[in-house]
Amino acid sequence: MFHSSAGTLFILLAIVSFFFFLEKQFKWKIFQYLPPLIWIYTLPVLFSNTGVIPHKCDLYSGLSSYALPMFIVLMLLEVDFMAVVRVIGRGLFVMLMGTVGVVVGGPIAYLIFRSQLEPYMVGGFGALAGSWIGGTGNMAAVGADATPEAMGLAVIADNMVYIIWLPILLASKGLASKFQRFTGADKDRVSKMESAVANLQQKSKEVEMQHVLYLALIGIAATLLARAIASHLPVIDPYISTNTWRVLSVTTIGILLSFTPARRIPGSQPIAMAIIYLFVASMGAKASLEGLSDAPIFLAAAYVWIFIHGFFCLLGARLFKVDVHTAAIASAANIGGAASAPIVAACHRKSLVPVSVLMALIGYALGTFMGYVTLWLCQWVSQM
Repeated sequence: MFHSSAGTLFILLAIVSFFFFLEKQFKWKIFQYLPPLIWIYTLPVLFSNTGVIPHKCDLYSGLSSYALPMFIVLMLLEVDFMAVVRVIGRGLFVMLMGTVGVVVGGPIAYLIFRSQLEPYMVGGFGALAGSWIGGTGNMAAVGADATPEAMGLAVIADNMVYIIWLPILLASKGLASKFQRFTGADKDRVSKMESAVANLQQKSKEVEMQHVLYLALIGIAATLLARAIASHLPVIDPYISTNTWRVLSVTTIGILLSFTPARRIPGSQPIAMAIIYLFVASMGAKASLEGLSDAPIFLAAAYVWIFIHGFFCLLGARLFKVDVHTAAIASAANIGGAASAPIVAACHRKSLVPVSVLMALIGYALGTFMGYVTLWLCQWVSQM
């Protein structure tokens, strides 16, 4: 019964809904360390490997072809580049330094562990870079050409590193005075950001029927346009496939649309997040349990990688003279995305939560582009 597209869709939607229900309803502590994402990925792995749902299904290719591009467009509609520059100021450069740390750290970690890594894992490095620069959607976008097993390793590493890295970012609050002396940050910097946050114009959150229609139209139109553009661009094996061009094209379209009145349409973010979690569940359904046996070596490389990112964040904080609160939020906006950055901001200064959201959205805008750059560098290292 569940091997049809409709039955499989039912199971995947049930899994996604169930874990978010548990998180919101009971607020179990386990979700602080193992968020819904990892359950939403791993349960379909178990179901497909035990025959409950199929390994291959038309639904999976349909989600890859249409749901993923729609997510990218709808998520990027939220980005307000001018507000980011106005509110965050030099803190944006710290986040960009953290992004450089991810891009540089990926191929360095790959080079260190190259002799122990399987060739297919390079796709997991690209997917993990997408997640660490932007978020789950960027992971899915950059990992669209990766094997399901490589995506599985990326999901596992993303969450296992998160368990270590998040407490470090939260605990850094206690180093505020020492950090200020280290970087030479202006004592009034945080209060200036708080004043800028107070002047932000909030988008309406009341979603009406026509808003959903507008967003669906924009998402489908951008997807079709991106497919048309990609069909006329050259394939550069092994670095750029037609699908790569589709993802990069739709990302560019989404960023351009964020400068138009379409940005003010409410509802784009919740719809986008519902789409991407369903897509992640479908990626899990295609994965084999055998590939997850390679997780320890991939994890070791990921831990080396994250500390390279941390070094670049510290370097950026010193160069641009920012406080520990901004530096921690900048790292969280990269590594944890929109889900974790507000948690770190709330721990440091609750008034900076809007700043963390703005940073995370910039990460979404950069994540796919820079994730592919990291992937290409890792592919180059793998062929050395």
